[in-house]
Amino acid sequence: MRPHDRHEEIVKLVNALGEVSVDELADKLGMSKETVRRDLVNLDATGRIHKFHGGARTTPNGVSEPLGEGPFASRMLENRDQKRLIARAAVNVLVPGDSLFLDTGTTTLLFAEAIANLSRLTVITNSSRIAAIVAAGHDHKVFLIGGAYSHDASETVGTLAVEQIQRFRARYAFLTVGAIAPSGLLDFDERETQIAQAIIERVETVNVLADSSKFSKRGIFEVAPWSKVGRLISDCPPPKPIADAMAGAGTQTLVATLDSAI
Repeated sequence: MRPHDRHEEIVKLVNALGEVSVDELADKLGMSKETVRRDLVNLDATGRIHKFHGGARTTPNGVSEPLGEGPFASRMLENRDQKRLIARAAVNVLVPGDSLFLDTGTTTLLFAEAIANLSRLTVITNSSRIAAIVAAGHDHKVFLIGGAYSHDASETVGTLAVEQIQRFRARYAFLTVGAIAPSGLLDFDERETQIAQAIIERVETVNVLADSSKFSKRGIFEVAPWSKVGRLISDCPPPKPIADAMAGAGTQTLVATLDSAI
């Protein structure tokens, strides 16, 4: 059973029973206890259930306690199906042994869950949630960037984080942004913009994970022009002005469909 399908079955059981033990889940789903525990870590980090020692329970409104009540928790519920589709399609870019940066975002959090079925990845991230999800799966190597800690998104930012990013090199970056425009990538947070810019300078290829709602938003801070982006992965093709600008810069578009997603 694929990780996504396992997760859906676990969530259904937890929601149906209210609270269930690891032993019960393993028995009902025919899975090992180790696999169940790993899946519960992932589902807790993405806010779908609340994990406790020995089991899991439902969470109010589908948001687990660690997500808190701030803007990040609200964004986690927006366009969730589209974000999950994008995350699962983006997995096709990777092969075992790849190295990648993941910045903090709702779609990259789902992407971290989606890569659990791969092996031998090296993941560098400034998100403690993403680090926990990836570290729970297979034999991945995970580096958590330090720096000033932001509680809402469970991320590190600031000068120290940027300095640590500059010590790494990776094949890919998978980034989320606040807005997509003909000029390139835009965001609403200056510190997160600095993190993304630092990552872009340390990789061979930049992949941007953005659902179609980002096409209609107007950001404040310029992250990067299209000339620095290798691939945009979205749930639908970008509008013509953006598509034309991307084509001129040589940026590819991968439209996530049910067929393209794992």
